This record gives sequence, structure tokens and C-alpha cells, in this order.
Amino acid sequence: MKEEATVFVSHLWGGIPGIIERVREVLALGGPVALILAALSVAALGIILAKLWQFRAARIGDLRQAREAIALHRSGNTPGALALARSSSNPAAGALAHALHGHERGIAEDAVREEVERYGNDVLEALRVGFRPLEIIASLSPLLGLFGTVLGMIEAFRELERGGSQVNPAALSGGIWEALLTTALGLGVAIPVVAALGWLERRVERLAHEMGSIVTRAFTVDLSGHDEEEIRVAPSRMPPRTAVAGR
Repeated sequence: MKEEATVFVSHLWGGIPGIIERVREVLALGGPVALILAALSVAALGIILAKLWQFRAARIGDLRQAREAIALHRSGNTPGALALARSSSNPAAGALAHALHGHERGIAEDAVREEVERYGNDVLEALRVGFRPLEIIASLSPLLGLFGTVLGMIEAFRELERGGSQVNPAALSGGIWEALLTTALGLGVAIPVVAALGWLERRVERLAHEMGSIVTRAFTVDLSGHDEEEIRVAPSRMPPRTAVAGR
């Protein structure tokens, strides 16, 4: 197994110079537009890797501690819930910690909700940083590819005009191939960027939903029947049956 892995790595490493040479050849054929697209692809890759690192550091997909904290709060152990929420780097747990801290201090619910909303907006805005450049790259890359194709086609037809009746079909087809290359490069940059951007936006949207849901649960009771002692209403406070029927 180790020998097979060694052979694979050696073949891969040995093919890198060929790959680099092929990339240089493609960039040379595509001209300035191909160089611009290559720069955009590097920028997009850098942004995506930075966002992945940021999401991993914030543990935006790990909601276990936030859900355990809200369960502790609903069971009456608010100090324990607050400590557990503060121990997590997840933004939903952070929003819950703000809500529970305000609850312990006896601050009005409206004021606590406003502060939690401010915190949540700041966190979500920080997570969305970089999305706009990715959108621009995804929108601009196909247009740049098309622009390069148009320029290449213009050059190909100029060659056709210069040659007159002695046009070499191979030269003409070669020029068209070089022109279409930039369109392929533009799509090759845009498609993975669009896919990555959609995935990143979905992660942030899901986090925003979870933050709102968890914070709301800190101020409400569970009507699903799991916490019946929280929602049980005293008989003396129940409205008369006749009054309910008469409404």
C-alpha cells in the first residue's frame, strides 16, 4: 500500500511541470483576457479559503452546545445555560448568551431582544464579508470570456481579409479556437465560484435562522408538550367555557 502511494505521489509530482507548462501555454493563447481571468480565479480561491477558515473557527455548523444551553435554561438552570453558551464559539450560542445575560440581570425583554438583534446582525455581516467580491467575479468572468472571444474573432476575420482568396483554413480555424478559449476560461472560473458562493450563503442563512429560533425559545414556552410544567395554566386563570363559546 505504501509503495502504491509512493508511486502515485511520484507520478503526480512528476506531472506538475507539464501542468504548469500547459497552463502557461493556455494563458499565452488567451492573451490579456486569460491573464485577467487567471487573476480573478486566484482571488476567488483566496476568498473562498478564507471564508472556510472563518466558518470553521466560528463553528457555525455546531449547534449542539446552543441547544443544550436552551434546554438547561428551560429546565430552570439559567446560570448553567449561560456558562455553557459562553463556552461555545458558535454565533448562535453567543446570541443566546447575550439573551440569558440580559434575562439574569432583569432587563426588559424588548431591550434584550434589540441588543441580541444588534449582536446577530454584526456577526452575520462579518460572515458575509467577501460575498460581494465573489458575486462580482462570478458575474464578470463569463463577460470577460465573451469579450476575449469577440476580440479573437475580430482578429480571425482580419486575417481572413488580409489573405483574400489565398486564405489558409487551418490558420482561420486556429484563430477561432484561440478566441473560444477565453469563453471556456470564463465559464471555468464562474461555475465553481457560483457553486461555492451558493453554499456559503446557505450556511449563513441557516445560521441566521437558528440564531433567531434559539433566541426566541429563550423568551417563550414550549407548546409541543415536552415542558408541560412550563405551560400548565392554573384552573382559576382559565376563562369560563361559556365565555369562550360566546366569542
